Amino acid sequence: MPNQTPSEYQFSEQIGHLLRRAYQRHTSIFRETIVDAQLTAAQFVVLCAVRDKSACEVRDLVSATALDEPTVRGIIERLKWRELLDVAHEPGDTRHMVMTLTPTGRMLVEQIVPVAEQISELTFGTLSKSERSTLVTLLRRISGIDGAA
Repeated sequence: MPNQTPSEYQFSEQIGHLLRRAYQRHTSIFRETIVDAQLTAAQFVVLCAVRDKSACEVRDLVSATALDEPTVRGIIERLKWRELLDVAHEPGDTRHMVMTLTPTGRMLVEQIVPVAEQISELTFGTLSKSERSTLVTLLRRISGIDGAA
């Protein structure tokens, strides 16, 4: 960016600030709408990733969710404690884990998916179908998901 005087730089118009505000709004909608008050958005994403992969390891979840490994490990422990995930360890290696959904976990994901779709709708708000598509495309590009960051 060219040199700007402090009065020309408006933090409230910067991409980082706007992304943070949009994420805060989405998180608030999630908390207000979710039917399981104990379930966080990150936990739901991990459950969905395990569902999509059938059985997976920690590194698979880190890659799929864009959460760091310590966060994923903490989420796994909480979901295991709630009996939503089964965790199998390799003999002699307690760090190597393979996760699968329990029947309760699978039922919860099935119950929450329609609510998650509603949360997305609420987050999009009054954006048109075309605007929604453009926004998703641009966010995928910015985040490097489509290989072009």
